[in-house]
Amino acid sequence: MNNATTFVGLDVHARSIKACAFAPATGEVERKSFGYEPGEVASWIKGLAQPAKCVYESGVTGFHLCRELRAMGADCAIGAVSKMHRPAADRGRKTDRRDAHFLAVQLALGVVAEVHVPDPECEGARDLTRALADARDDAVRAKQRLSKFLLRHGHVYDERNAAGQRRSRWTRDFWAWVGRIDLGDASATATL
Repeated sequence: MNNATTFVGLDVHARSIKACAFAPATGEVERKSFGYEPGEVASWIKGLAQPAKCVYESGVTGFHLCRELRAMGADCAIGAVSKMHRPAADRGRKTDRRDAHFLAVQLALGVVAEVHVPDPECEGARDLTRALADARDDAVRAKQRLSKFLLRHGHVYDERNAAGQRRSRWTRDFWAWVGRIDLGDASATATL
């Protein structure tokens, strides 16, 4: 058993993972490709010279893989992608294989800024908060889009009534334009 640490870089995507193991003591590099299967990745890491530590970049894939690998006994970290400095020469030749090797070397050099991995409950609360903010932004954009659409057709959507209170329903002009009501029909106007 080797006392030197083996450093593993993982380039993670939704359906695939490219892995690169780097052993600084011997200079050996081993590469492997996986589907998105944490169990296969963990067993491969355990088969390397131990101790072994792996890292992947923070991003849209989230914390799932890290939690799964840790649960299976593999030492895993997530590196802050915004803190990684790539050489200018590498920026034009970006491949998954090179990214995995880059991460393994950065981990070996000790320059990876690790991201805190929250527990599932905390991550769920963060996701819910972000989803609410996204829904609010979407509603604002939809109102602006609709308001500009109506304006192009000669109708003005006003969210406030004559008293300055926010309306909870569409304006009479909009419904008239859609053809749902006849503005001269008092019973239809009363339902708005």
